[in-house]
Amino acid sequence: MSDLTQTWRGRAAAILIVLTVINFLNYIDQMLLSSVLEQIKLEFTLSDTAGGLLGSLFVITYTIAAPLGYLGDRFKRKNIIAGGVALWSVATLAAAFARSYEELLVCRALLGIGEAAYATTAPSIIADLYGPDERSRKLALFYVATPVGSALGFILGGLIGEHFGWRAVFLVGGLPGLLFAALAARIHEPERGRLDPVSERPPGTFFTALKRIVRTPAWRINTVGLAMMTFTVGGLSLWMPTYLERVHGMSTASAGPVFGAVTVLAGLCGTLLGGSLGDRLQARSAGGYFWLSGVGLVLSAPLIVLLTRMEDLVALFVVAFFAELLLFLNTGPLNAALVGCVPAWLRGTAFAVNIFCIHAFGDALSRTLIGYVSDRAKAAYLAGQVPTESAVRAAESAGLNLAIATTAIPVLLGGLVLLWGARRIARAPDGLMTHPG
Repeated sequence: MSDLTQTWRGRAAAILIVLTVINFLNYIDQMLLSSVLEQIKLEFTLSDTAGGLLGSLFVITYTIAAPLGYLGDRFKRKNIIAGGVALWSVATLAAAFARSYEELLVCRALLGIGEAAYATTAPSIIADLYGPDERSRKLALFYVATPVGSALGFILGGLIGEHFGWRAVFLVGGLPGLLFAALAARIHEPERGRLDPVSERPPGTFFTALKRIVRTPAWRINTVGLAMMTFTVGGLSLWMPTYLERVHGMSTASAGPVFGAVTVLAGLCGTLLGGSLGDRLQARSAGGYFWLSGVGLVLSAPLIVLLTRMEDLVALFVVAFFAELLLFLNTGPLNAALVGCVPAWLRGTAFAVNIFCIHAFGDALSRTLIGYVSDRAKAAYLAGQVPTESAVRAAESAGLNLAIATTAIPVLLGGLVLLWGARRIARAPDGLMTHPG
């Protein structure tokens, strides 16, 4: 290996580390709300539906802002990343000083815009740092932040919220991002498509690029599968700490951290295992990425239902571990598939439109819908009963338990779509997995 190659690989590793740490902060700040949602609901006297809207509004603005990824195909990506990180960090800090439910909603909306600028742009830089034969593994490392960062959000939010209140949680969560926004602005941005076949960028608008993307079958299959998974994972990430507190009587200080610890372990194992297996299976078959991801989602569905039937907490967390491990198997493979199915000059836009779709039809709906199902089930449970304090508590537990169980349906459907897509692509890989540059 030449000195020049060694120097570049060292630089690539440094850039990957910076982007991955930022991704950790991304998911930490997203999940802080989950651990203190009950405290916020009590302070502002909110229903489950209104509490769910705090999670959903973040996703809605994140979804609307996702087309910022189109700018990443035309301007300096590091500047877009730095601006997005700075915005979401300021929004997190501002949430600590919210005086009303409405002000908190505004902060959550701004958080979504900032994180959309980052999430749509960073993967395309990583794709230009590493060749196709190792992208799934590198993207898996980057996306380890999804489970681990989320878990740290649960843990930090639970511990800080229990002792210092929910406002302190957002205050602590927002500060590190300002430092990493400055670091992001100083990274050395790689040339677009440097490790891919040369492809001409045709003239056209965003809508020309959009048409090119949606005509790629692998992109469509990928997006449907991810949307179904995102529906479930996004909904559970908001409501599981509340579920553990309400249904199983755990405290704020223990519900978030314990669930976070399970998520860290399961997410690390699932994401890294998925990245390694995904590269191997894809080398054997053009549908390998989709096959592994589909199997993981299908097998996770019955475990989600089983989780809501567990009365023993140890058994519940064992089931949760395996359910999360199977869900996170797809992280590296599906993102590697997304990178590989479009030409290099179109990757930012492909991620932007993918993120728009998976959140618009995924967790933008699920977080509020879970709250809505919980409220309706609670009302049905109380119908004809005297609403005593114990009856209300029992109804709230039963309602949320049912709402959590229904999230198994989308991942089952998503897994079946990916398995169907894997067979289709394996039969005609040239016309389906990639789109000509």
